[in-house]
Amino acid sequence: MLSGSKRLVVVAISVVLMATSCRGGAPFSGRDVTPTPIPLQAEDTARAFLQSWERSNYGAMYALLSPSAQATTRPQEFARLYRDVAAEAAITSISTEVRSALQDGTEAQVAYHVIMESAPLGPIEVENVMPLSWTSAQQQTGGRWGVDWSAGLIFKELEGGNLLRMIEQTPTRGNIFDRNGQGLAITKPAVTVGVVPGEIEDEDRLLAELSPILALDPADIKAKYANAASYWFVPLKEISLELRQAYNDVLSELPGVHLRETVVRSYPEGGIASHVVGYMGAIGPDELDHWKAKGYRGDELVGKSGLEWWGEDYLAGRPGATLTVVTSAEEPVATLKERAYVPSRDIYTTLDSKLQKAAEAALAGRAGAIVALNLNSGQILAMVSWPTFDPNAFISGLSSEEWQALADDPGRPLVNRAVQGVYPPGSVFKIVTMATALEAGGFTPQSTFTCTGLWEGLGPDWPKTCWVKTGHGQIDLVQALIVSCDVAFYDIGLALHNLDSGLLPSYARQFGLGSLTGLEGLDEATGLVPDDAWKMTAMGEGLIPGDSVNLAIGQGYLLTTPLQIANVLAAVANGGTIYQPQILLKVTGSPEQPEEFFTPQVMGQLPISSDHLAAIQEGLVGAVASPYGTAHEAFQGLEVSVAGKTGTAETGTGEPHAWFAGYAPTDGPQIAVAVVVEYGGDGAKVAAPIFRQVIEAFFGIEK
Repeated sequence: MLSGSKRLVVVAISVVLMATSCRGGAPFSGRDVTPTPIPLQAEDTARAFLQSWERSNYGAMYALLSPSAQATTRPQEFARLYRDVAAEAAITSISTEVRSALQDGTEAQVAYHVIMESAPLGPIEVENVMPLSWTSAQQQTGGRWGVDWSAGLIFKELEGGNLLRMIEQTPTRGNIFDRNGQGLAITKPAVTVGVVPGEIEDEDRLLAELSPILALDPADIKAKYANAASYWFVPLKEISLELRQAYNDVLSELPGVHLRETVVRSYPEGGIASHVVGYMGAIGPDELDHWKAKGYRGDELVGKSGLEWWGEDYLAGRPGATLTVVTSAEEPVATLKERAYVPSRDIYTTLDSKLQKAAEAALAGRAGAIVALNLNSGQILAMVSWPTFDPNAFISGLSSEEWQALADDPGRPLVNRAVQGVYPPGSVFKIVTMATALEAGGFTPQSTFTCTGLWEGLGPDWPKTCWVKTGHGQIDLVQALIVSCDVAFYDIGLALHNLDSGLLPSYARQFGLGSLTGLEGLDEATGLVPDDAWKMTAMGEGLIPGDSVNLAIGQGYLLTTPLQIANVLAAVANGGTIYQPQILLKVTGSPEQPEEFFTPQVMGQLPISSDHLAAIQEGLVGAVASPYGTAHEAFQGLEVSVAGKTGTAETGTGEPHAWFAGYAPTDGPQIAVAVVVEYGGDGAKVAAPIFRQVIEAFFGIEK
């Protein structure tokens, strides 16, 4: 036998004196002795045992036990213990290393190091010693080393029938608020209604009573517990405290029904700003490794889109956990590892719920988007995308059929059109074209154009028309913007192309088009500003004059997002400052962490002089105020002065997209808004009235 239960002793058969000196009592270290020259079969066996543990190959591990260990432990019990430990400690992976191996005749000890990665605790490191013995009664092999196994080889503290226990402390998920503290996504108390199948006395009555309360089909309720053990509690659905109170008598008297208090994620009023807030869902199989690496068990709901996704670390905090060993009587023995929980934190957005709801009501039923900005800071006051969805539906869980129907919906309700939808902006882009003409094209605000309704600047074989078929007559550049004369901007597009085909694309990019705005918190599309390089890559040729002419009126290959267009109008209105759009206001602090504030960020300046910008602003004011302005009719009688630009963007399939983008008031502007209605038709007749409703809501104007 090896002497000293807490010592490692080597006996080298050929060096007796060395072995004798090591028995004197000093603790073993790798520098104290020289490893024995006896073949290290014990180390090989230990290493194979540990490597099988890494792979959860419990059958291979059991085969390496010594006969005496196998005689006292059945393979099923052996495997179950390892599985139970892995489950209780939420082990995601195991790595092992042999430190040293010592043999003394037919006995050996192998020191080893184990790192168990636990989802809630992180790495759990264990130093241990594995005893092995040589068995010669092996007819085929002539003998082998076997592990003299006990539960203490997992954790020493598990010796003697002790048990492992994990105690977790999970923070309540943080809330998402608007700028004024109005809840957009909140965690509130609820009640889980469930059944214990073995306690059900009258199944027909139970199903009939529960079905209307839970809004579930009786067959669906029955299916939930059909394969459950008789003693299991099977959760059916969470209900509000109010609903529980209303049906308390029924729920309390039904044999087999049990109620448990819980908390649930809730989105008031069916979801306000659902595309911004996002939704939560179960962790999918392909995501499991990612979330387990972050400390999740895998059965939680996590943010899937919007701020629920972006802010997951803030909103979820981090669960705390304590891994302990207890006796069979649940008396504490030892604490193996503990990690304090990190409190959840709340997110405040820049949204104004009142304005958001008014904008949603204004667009409801029409595919498209609205973005409203504080034009002096870039803060987003409202962001609407339609069709929308109810994020509450994801909390209770969608069936595969429901999810597929949502994914296949041609209206794409999960897409945030405000930042991910890309559209040709049509005549709204004439703002950029006019700026380029003034700054780089040699034009002035007084430059004149003659519009007969027909334009043949590309030759008689490629005639183009103005939207006013009879023409606008002779007009100057500011008037051309007011009446949105296509012919004037055809002339400009061709002139700019002849100067340099890269001029207009370059200015478009300096206005913030064709690239991400820098919005933090939401995924956005870049859009597309076509230039020679892009077209050469995509089509094998550079821009031709017709491309630049189309680009000048916001058509052709040009694609923008509603957020980009709103940002352009905001910069035009505030004197030329381009702000980074902002949806995040602050993240609240905790005892360990300070509040985080998000402040306005200046991204640049419009590439235009103040005089030229004033000419563009004059044209935008005239588009609404002048009797000849394209948007004049839509804003008659409005108490607040508005400046803006209509757009009717041809799509090539069906009706054009309807646009209106502008700001208000014209004196001391405060808010910029972009509206697009997919295949809506005339921007002045469809998008401009929606814009007006948003402005009325912002300024509190009663209709």
